[in-house]
Amino acid sequence: MKHTLIAAISAVLFSSTALAAPELYNIDTAHSFANFSIRHVVAKTSGSFNDIQGTISIDRANLANSSVDAKINVASISTGHAKRDDHIKKPDYLDAAAFGQITFVSTKVEAKSATEGVLTGQFTLHGVTKELSIPFTVLGFGKDPWGGERSGFEGRTTIKASDFGYTWAKKEGAPVGDDIEVTLLIEGVKPAPAKDKK
Repeated sequence: MKHTLIAAISAVLFSSTALAAPELYNIDTAHSFANFSIRHVVAKTSGSFNDIQGTISIDRANLANSSVDAKINVASISTGHAKRDDHIKKPDYLDAAAFGQITFVSTKVEAKSATEGVLTGQFTLHGVTKELSIPFTVLGFGKDPWGGERSGFEGRTTIKASDFGYTWAKKEGAPVGDDIEVTLLIEGVKPAPAKDKK
């Protein structure tokens, strides 16, 4: 009887169904931002892309078993100055009409702790795809005031515009730098369970 009970407990504890599975969250566009800063003459200017969509699969028990698939609408850029935003979207800068999306698809996650890691994946900007690593922090999980479940993440990285075919910083006397510092503030919302059809 004793051995039977121990076997039953072990089966429950170590079965695949007992292990925490990855949770799926949709990126909440209204509460997610890709903020950036770049040199302008001798100072820095900043802005944000405000239309981020995609999914996050997060395994709280094992971050290495997580993944991200995201896309940014280039036309959603905002620097707090409409005339500058229009200029940035033109071919001499972002060329938003020809390259309307920035995409990132993760290929691996390296966990540093229960709440920190490095996300690596294929990053596409201006039609150029390169591997990019983004150190990130899991900010937390919780219920929102509307009965939903949310997750929060923050990531930081730096990219070179010239690595993706942008040449603005290479021009003599260019007022804009090559290094773009990126801060990702991402909020996920868990999809509502599908209602059974009667």
